[in-house]
Amino acid sequence: MKSNEERLEELLAYIDNLTRIHPADIPSIDLYMDQVTTFMDERLSGSRWPGEEKILTKTMINNYAKNHLLPPPVKKKYSRNHILLLTLIYYFKNVISFHDIEQLFAPLRERHFADGSAPELETIYEEVFSLEKEQHERLREDVKAKFQAASETFSGSDGTDQEYLRLFAFICELAFDVYLKKQMIEILAEQLRQENPPPKKK
Repeated sequence: MKSNEERLEELLAYIDNLTRIHPADIPSIDLYMDQVTTFMDERLSGSRWPGEEKILTKTMINNYAKNHLLPPPVKKKYSRNHILLLTLIYYFKNVISFHDIEQLFAPLRERHFADGSAPELETIYEEVFSLEKEQHERLREDVKAKFQAASETFSGSDGTDQEYLRLFAFICELAFDVYLKKQMIEILAEQLRQENPPPKKK
C-alpha cells in the first residue's frame, strides 16, 4: 500500500504534467469531427481524468451543440475557435452544469466566436491561460499546505488507521475547497443569468 507521502508526490507530479492546447498547435485547416476527437485526445492526454477513456467523443460534441455550448460546424467542419471552446468546455464540464456553462460561455459564442471579433476568441484564450504557470505554483503550495495540516491530525491513532484517517482528512480538505469554489462559480453564473435573462419566446 502506498504511503500518504507517496500519494502526495503523485498528485504534485500530476499537477506538473498537466497539458493544454496552445493555439499554435491547432491545425490551420478546419477539421471533421473524427479529426477533432483524435486531436483533442492526443493533446490533452496528460489532463485526462482518472478512469476517463476518451477526452472527447462524437456524442459529447453533439450534446454540447444541443445544449448551446458550441456553435454548429460549417459544412460538418470545425474551426480553430470550435477547438478553443471545446478545450474550455472540457475543463468546466466536470465542475458545473451545462446550464451554467451555457450562461458563462454565451458572450464568448455571441461576441467573440466569429473571425474579426474584438478581442478574438484566441486572444481571450491566451490571456486566460497566461495565468497558468503562476496558478500551478499556487496550487502546488496549497496542496502541500493541506497535506501538512492533515498530517498533524489524529495524533491519538496508531499505524494503518492513523495513515488512513490522515488521508481522509486531506481528502476532506480538498473536497471542501472544491465545494466552495464550485458554489462561487454557480453564484456568479446565476448573477449573470439574472442580469441577462433569455428573451421571452413569442
